[in-house]
Amino acid sequence: MTRKIRVVHYLNQFFGQIGGEDKAGMRPMDKAGHVGPGMAFASALGDQAEIVGTVICGDTYFGENMETATAEVVDLIVKYEPDLVIAGPAFNAGRYGTACGAVCAAVAEKLQIPVVTGMYRENPGVDMFRKRIHIVETEGSAAGMRRAVPKMAKLALKLAKGEPTDSAADGYLTRGIRKNYFAEERGSARAVEMLVRKLGEQEFATEYPMPQFDRVDPNPAIRDMSKAKIALVTSGGIVPKGNPDHIESSSASKYGKYDLEGVDALTAESHQTAHGGYDPVYANESPDRVLPVDVMRDLEREGSIGELYRYYYATVGNGTSVANAKKYAAAIAKELVEAEVQGVILTST
Repeated sequence: MTRKIRVVHYLNQFFGQIGGEDKAGMRPMDKAGHVGPGMAFASALGDQAEIVGTVICGDTYFGENMETATAEVVDLIVKYEPDLVIAGPAFNAGRYGTACGAVCAAVAEKLQIPVVTGMYRENPGVDMFRKRIHIVETEGSAAGMRRAVPKMAKLALKLAKGEPTDSAADGYLTRGIRKNYFAEERGSARAVEMLVRKLGEQEFATEYPMPQFDRVDPNPAIRDMSKAKIALVTSGGIVPKGNPDHIESSSASKYGKYDLEGVDALTAESHQTAHGGYDPVYANESPDRVLPVDVMRDLEREGSIGELYRYYYATVGNGTSVANAKKYAAAIAKELVEAEVQGVILTST
């Protein structure tokens, strides 16, 4: 009798049926067998594989302690002696996607076994880990669970059995790995064929898809800086002490708007960074290093600028999805235009 493939499933606190955001700070734990969506995976895997254990970790705990959490999760996975690890799917949940990607990448490196996860194309975990692991493309929300599970299970079994895979046929996002092969037609002939099909408005597929970049036309230069109202916006995570809006250290789901009235400089007592993607020591010691309120006040007093806008906006860029970043930018820009702000200094890390 052929031995079943041993599978460990990684989930966050919500899909692990522990709780919602109130349990997002939980440390990693494990349970024997399948939990939550693991039941659907068990059905899709059939009699070829068995989910022997499930490891669960809170999204916030993982995001704020990525190295430690990854090691803790991998240690829990190891004890089940798996042949395969499945994580998620995370859909468009940024913190969850980052965790699924980190776990899969660490398992693949340490245990040298196949790993599979699932994410929406714009999940920040995709760009972070697509070159290192197989990520099945899913819909943006858990409403697509019934369609995601069979695709992930099918790919997982193929990888576990050492069978060849194809991104188009197996539904995973391309990994940017280029391989040499012999084609029946030479490149020039294939290029002409694609061009003819394109000119004839017929379907065609490029052999080398190019990345798409936003092109933003610059605004006209500010004519007189000495009369301009300038605002500060940062993705460096500088927030009032205590992080009152609870902006996440990774894959931020929000931004904050904070008052600078009467503030000449930011101090360790008044402000801090919420960012989880860089060493916070120097930013916490002097938050002006990331959000230069002190320098802007000097420029204001010198008359180099008209005034510093009363409010600043902050979020965390670490792992934040492009879709969310655009949404925040549109909302912030609308307020700045209404406040007749002429210029913005955007600081990062």
